[in-house]
Amino acid sequence: MTIEEILGKLKKGNENFVNDKLSHENEDAARRKDLVDGQDPFAIILSCADSRVVPELAFDTGLGELFVARVAGNVANTSTIASIEYSVFALKTKVIVVMGHESCGAVGAAVKGGDLGHNLNMLLAHVTPALEAAPDGASVNDIVKINAQLTVKELIGRSSILANAVNAGDLAIVPAYYNFASGKVDFLDQMEA
Repeated sequence: MTIEEILGKLKKGNENFVNDKLSHENEDAARRKDLVDGQDPFAIILSCADSRVVPELAFDTGLGELFVARVAGNVANTSTIASIEYSVFALKTKVIVVMGHESCGAVGAAVKGGDLGHNLNMLLAHVTPALEAAPDGASVNDIVKINAQLTVKELIGRSSILANAVNAGDLAIVPAYYNFASGKVDFLDQMEA
């Protein structure tokens, strides 16, 4: 599939999810057997670890279709970048969606500030650029969207594998925002350099 076809498939899958018309394809024993010798995901989703956000359902996909990296705040830390690089380099995946979500607790914690211990402080430091880029009075949801947009830039800036694939036209990295009540995924504009 082309990048445009993949994005179209993701949008159509999300439409199915929003309308409670999940296809339930590629979820059975035959599919598991097909995947024993390898995988060929058509998209990578960098998503928050929030239990209410399930990319495979939100995009109406089955086994082996998405390569999902989940971490609180959908941040681009070393581990998530390395995982994404693997899928792009080894599996030739062509689309990355960086998906933030409504009322993100990690972003909310970053907004609130304070000392949350070494590990959470390290994680939330990845959200700081979004806090700094947000206009005064921005809501948590506005900052979530900015965070997704900046994470797209960070993936390219911190990975020569991803930057080279984007520059060659072999990879698109797009920011998105998941709405809890409707399940709709809004694909966001890219942030200017």
